[in-house]
Amino acid sequence: MNWKTVFKSFKNKDMQKRLFGVIGLIIVFRFLSHIPVPLAEPTKLKEVVANAINSTDLGGFINLLTGGALTSFSIMIVGLSPFITASIITQMLSKAVPSLEELNNDGESGRRKINQWTRMLTIPLAIVQSIAYIFILRTTVLAQNTTVFNGMNMMDWVVAVTAMTAGSVLLMWIGEIITEKGIGNGISLIIFAGIISQLPRMLATFGSSIGDTKTYGPLQIFNWFTLPVNPVVTGVAFALGFAGIILLYILVKINEAQRVITINYAKRVHGNSSYGGIKSILPVKLIVAGVIPVIFAVSFLSLPAFVGQVMKSSNTNIDLANKLITWFQAPNAGSFTGSTWEAFIYPICYFILIVMFTYFYTSIVFNSNEIADNLQKQGGFIEGVRPGISTAKYLSTTVNRLNLFGAIALGLIAILPFVADYLLYHLVQIQNGNLSIGGTGLLIVVTVALESIRQLNSRALMVTYDDYK
Repeated sequence: MNWKTVFKSFKNKDMQKRLFGVIGLIIVFRFLSHIPVPLAEPTKLKEVVANAINSTDLGGFINLLTGGALTSFSIMIVGLSPFITASIITQMLSKAVPSLEELNNDGESGRRKINQWTRMLTIPLAIVQSIAYIFILRTTVLAQNTTVFNGMNMMDWVVAVTAMTAGSVLLMWIGEIITEKGIGNGISLIIFAGIISQLPRMLATFGSSIGDTKTYGPLQIFNWFTLPVNPVVTGVAFALGFAGIILLYILVKINEAQRVITINYAKRVHGNSSYGGIKSILPVKLIVAGVIPVIFAVSFLSLPAFVGQVMKSSNTNIDLANKLITWFQAPNAGSFTGSTWEAFIYPICYFILIVMFTYFYTSIVFNSNEIADNLQKQGGFIEGVRPGISTAKYLSTTVNRLNLFGAIALGLIAILPFVADYLLYHLVQIQNGNLSIGGTGLLIVVTVALESIRQLNSRALMVTYDDYK
């Protein structure tokens, strides 16, 4: 990272426009996250919903990814989940349906059509999810003997669903504008901003637990003086902080790791001039897909628990609903009591899905056939490999081998917080660590931050290129 070049690029008007555009759109997103759904008294509704949601791990996890929109019952409550689900569906269909696969290989025009279909699919998914959210929250809130949701008529339902669907579509549009006109991936940056916005609240909760000395008393320092902090929580905090630093270092190294493939260009003579005869490189990242597999896996795993909540709220097959909620809810340390095997279903599925989505998304963003064709047209070749089909096979094999290690490493890092929760419960009997939520958030934040910094550096080099002579 060349910070001198980055700061120098801030003088460029296009760079200023992109940066201020990203910051402005994120501020708009945070502002919209505090606009309540027009259903009842906003203050009272927010209080009741917050109490209902914070009692479940699933609710807290979804609230983290939506940037607090769930507890405030904001118009952004649905978030980017419909768009992510629509993206998964269209990308899977583009591999399964030959016509869509051909359209995807047509270049920018084909991808533009697929993106348009993704946007169209997002709307019905957002409508269905909005209805489900209102139904679940209404049932949960009414169970607390409150009158906030009483007397909802058809017009109230229409207005609420319309507002929530519009919020989801608007958020999708903001993400695409950031991707096109800003710096970095808009969808990832919005999720990043949502997680960061919850950091002060998480730090406040953690600080209050450290200051709670009722159970174990204050911390004694060699009988010299006493600190007004919980000794157990403080020790765990230092251990987790040290582990977090090591994990952060590993994440940075894995994200920056890459395989460099040397590309040779044949020397060509045209008249009295000669071209080519040079070498270039093709860098292939260890994790080509970045943080997208984690986001996809989280969104995919939230669906069974979400369906279970809907079934439970509608009193449909209660046994199956409870099993879906239990099996596919992100476990905390308290889940490792009783039938412990149920608590391991989510981490195992989480790991498998991350590996699968890593391979799946890499096959979309890294087209070895297209790269091989471009190299052949430009007279480029890999030493010891024939141009064309052989080059495509070589690139595909190389990327798959890198993905094998990268996907396993990414999956292991993602499930480490669950392992830490398990150990903390059995060693020091801490049941409210919620490290799984924090671990996934940390993974997304670090990966998105590194990718955004990388793209910022590339943009800075581009706008300051003329200054180098």
